[in-house]
Amino acid sequence: MNESSWGAPPHTGPQAGYWGPSDQGPVQGAAPAGPAYDAPKAQQTRPMPIVPEGPAYGGDQDDDRGAARLSGPLFRDETPQTPPFGAVQQNSEPMSDAPQPAPPPQKKSAGRDLGAAIGVGVGLGVVIIASLFVVKAVFVGVVAVAVVVGLWELTSRLQERKGIKAPLVPLALGGAAMVVAGYVRGAEGAWVAMALTALAVLVWRMTEPPEGYLKDVTAGVFAAFYVPFLATFVTMMLAAEDGPWRVLTFLLLTVVSDTGAYAVGWRFGKHKLAPRISPGKTREGLVGAVTFAMAAGALCMQFLIDDGVWWQGLVLGLAVAGSATLGDLGESMIKRDLGIKDMGTLLPGHGGIMDRLDSLLPTAPVVWLLLVLFVGSG
Repeated sequence: MNESSWGAPPHTGPQAGYWGPSDQGPVQGAAPAGPAYDAPKAQQTRPMPIVPEGPAYGGDQDDDRGAARLSGPLFRDETPQTPPFGAVQQNSEPMSDAPQPAPPPQKKSAGRDLGAAIGVGVGLGVVIIASLFVVKAVFVGVVAVAVVVGLWELTSRLQERKGIKAPLVPLALGGAAMVVAGYVRGAEGAWVAMALTALAVLVWRMTEPPEGYLKDVTAGVFAAFYVPFLATFVTMMLAAEDGPWRVLTFLLLTVVSDTGAYAVGWRFGKHKLAPRISPGKTREGLVGAVTFAMAAGALCMQFLIDDGVWWQGLVLGLAVAGSATLGDLGESMIKRDLGIKDMGTLLPGHGGIMDRLDSLLPTAPVVWLLLVLFVGSG
């Protein structure tokens, strides 16, 4: 440590300015201290500063007058002391009074490639509408393919991020059968196919070691319910006489709800809806989803659904906005738990198939049930 950091009191004695013996030789102004004194070494020895006469302690100091007080960079918890006259402060930087430039304002970003998203959305819409109104069986096949791809994305992410091996083969086969059974046999067929798929998952997993069996089959049963079983309500709507119009109403209301939430939230959103789950969603966006969906529901029930009434569309739109938002938040919760942004990369600008089914899947049973209550099963 630099000696200048020591605050020693004056000492009276034969050698003024020298405080006690030292192995560094005499200090400046002192006579040689015997044969051990070496002049060349003394010239290399750094002299101790001469402390001026005067009291070393004030009234508020400690009473231990014989101990020097430590200070300097090793004792940063002490109050900084005024440097002695002539000392040069190190590591001192001049303060600049020049004003700092303000950061440039950031523009709001949509958060995705809108061009690719619109292009993919239009392409999917054409395929869906064409298959929906040409041959119903083709649309059932489209739903089955979407279910299988969604199951593949979900099980792949579970294995990659959590080490959970939900068996894909029985899920894919059972999921496709579930979708067909819902179209052919209705709710009864869908429940039977769901039970058989769950049983197949339990048996298939028995061919592997028992470690992790419980978590694997639990994830498998969850995947079977979450993706194909909820999707069967779409094909159950399709089975009615005006089935294509019911499915079209279901798709339009869900898309309009998502679009209203996105547009209003991006433009006016300030208050977070669920910041811990999905920071991008706002309460203003939810209001936009409800408003857009209720308006679209009134139009669809009045002009597309047989025996439908506009006020029923208001109720339907409100329910769709709620279920679509909950479905979106539910998948956001899954993705946060997995630590991923998207379930896949199959659809440019959208992510994966599951990123497009998140709002549709939980909305399907809601629309199916309300349409049955309002206008019957058809």
